[in-house]
Amino acid sequence: MTSSVVFGVRNISKSFPGVKALKDVSIEVHPHEVVGLIGENGAGKSTLLKILSGVQRPDSGDVILRDQPVSFGGVGDAVREGVAMVYQEQSLLPNITVAENVLLGNEGNTVRGGVYRWSELRKRAQSYLDQVGTGLDAAAITESLPFAQRQMVEVAKALATGDRTEHEPVILLDEPTSVLEHDEIEKLYQIVRELKKRASVVFVSHRMNEVLAVCDRVYIMRDGEVVAVRDPKTVAEHELYELMVGEERHQGFYHEEGQVEPEDQVRLEISKLSGDHFHDVSLTVARGEVVALMGVQESGREYLGRALFGAVPVQSGTVTLDGQALRFRTPTQAVRDGIGYIPSERKIDGAVLGMSVNDNLTLAHPDQVCRGPFIDPALEHRTVRSWLDRLRVKTPSAATLMRTLSGGNQQKVVLAKWLLDPDLRLLILDTPTRGLDIGAKADVYRLIRELAAHGLSVLLIADTLDEGIAMSHRVITMKDGRITGEFPSTPTNRPDKTDVLARMV
Repeated sequence: MTSSVVFGVRNISKSFPGVKALKDVSIEVHPHEVVGLIGENGAGKSTLLKILSGVQRPDSGDVILRDQPVSFGGVGDAVREGVAMVYQEQSLLPNITVAENVLLGNEGNTVRGGVYRWSELRKRAQSYLDQVGTGLDAAAITESLPFAQRQMVEVAKALATGDRTEHEPVILLDEPTSVLEHDEIEKLYQIVRELKKRASVVFVSHRMNEVLAVCDRVYIMRDGEVVAVRDPKTVAEHELYELMVGEERHQGFYHEEGQVEPEDQVRLEISKLSGDHFHDVSLTVARGEVVALMGVQESGREYLGRALFGAVPVQSGTVTLDGQALRFRTPTQAVRDGIGYIPSERKIDGAVLGMSVNDNLTLAHPDQVCRGPFIDPALEHRTVRSWLDRLRVKTPSAATLMRTLSGGNQQKVVLAKWLLDPDLRLLILDTPTRGLDIGAKADVYRLIRELAAHGLSVLLIADTLDEGIAMSHRVITMKDGRITGEFPSTPTNRPDKTDVLARMV
C-alpha cells in the first residue's frame, strides 16, 4: 500500500462455522475517493463491512487506517477514529426525535451534567440534516417519518459521527438507496459527490448503474474474495455482472421466455375496496397471472397488499378468492384461505432472525412436516432440504441461525415458507428483490415464472419500473391511494415506461 491510503484492509480472512466468509481480501480507499463494492449475496460484502466498522474482527490480516494497521475492539473504536456506517437495515430509535438520533453518542456540549440543552441539540442536528438536503425538522419524532426519509436521517447521523475526529471521516454506505425512489436516489448521488470534498466513502450497492454513476473505483467480490478492480469510466455493466457471478449475463434475466398465458378463470377479485391510504380499489388477478402494482412512495399499494393479508383493517368493499367472499380479520385467516405475503422489511416482518433456517421455513405451515399431531424429524429434514436445494439457498445447514445468512438467502427462505403450503392460491410480494444482488434477483424471477406457470396467482408490488413491466402480465398503477391506469404486458408488447410513470406521479 502507498502513503495515499486513508482506509482499507490488507490480506484479511474471516471464517464462521462451516463458512469461509473472507479469503485474503485487500482493498484500499484513497482520500476524497468513492470506492464501490459489489458482489452477489453471500460474496462477503457484509462481513467486510462489519470488519471495517468494528463490529467484527478478522481472523488474520490487518485493517489499515491512515497508513497504519489498527485493531478496532468494537464499533466505538471505529467511531472515535471517524469511521461511520449507514446500515441497510436502519439503526435509528423510532420513539425519539430526529435530532436525538442524529447526535446519539455524539452529543458533545449539547448535554451538560446529564441534561439535554434541547435548543442547541436541535440546532446542531439541523445543520447535518441541511447538509443532506432533507428538509426535515430536527424536532420530528423519527417513527413519524416514511422509511426513505429515515434513510436520509441515517446519512446525517453518519456525518455527525464522522466529525468526532480531527481527521477527515470515512463513511461506509451499505445499500443506501435500497428504499429510495428515483428522485431521492438522484439526491443521494449529489450528497455522495459532496461528501467526497471532505470525506472518503465506501459505497455498497446491488445496482450496478449506481456504482458506475458515483464511484471512482469498483471492487468486485465473489465467494469471499476480491476477483477484480475496475474503473467505472471504462467498464460496462455486463462485464461487472460476469465478474460477479462468473458467467455471462444473458437476455433471460427476467426469464421472459417462461411467461405463460394466464387462465381465463378469475382467482382474486377486489371491488370498491377502501381502507387507510387506499380508496375505491377494484381489480382482478386470474389463475396463473402476475399483476404488478406500481406507484411511488405513499401511493397506497403497500397498504393494499397488507390489507389483503389481514394485517391492516378494511373499511368497505369486497374481496373474493375463487368466487368465495373473504373477510380478512387476521393474517391467520388469510393463511388458511391460501394467501401468502412477503413484506418489504423481511428482517422485521418476514423472518425470525434468532431462529434457525429450518424453523423459519416451517413456521407458517408446521402441519406439512407432521405425522399426526407431532413433527416427524425425518420428514422435516427431507422437506426442508428439498426446498433449500430447489431455491439454491446457501447455508451451512438447516440448523444455522437465520441472522447469519445473506439478505438474498434470507429472502429465499421466506419465500419457501409460503411455498410449503400445497393449497397456496395467491402470493403477495412486496418488493421481493429489494436489496438482492443480480444473481439472487434472477433466481427469484425464475421462481415467480415457475409458480405462475403452475397456476399460482401473484400480486407483485415491484421494486422498479423495469421489474414490474418485465415480470407481469398486467401493470396496474396507483397514485394517492387510487388506481390510475392499467397496461397489458407481454414479452412482445411491453408498456412504455414513460406512459406507466405518467400514471404514477
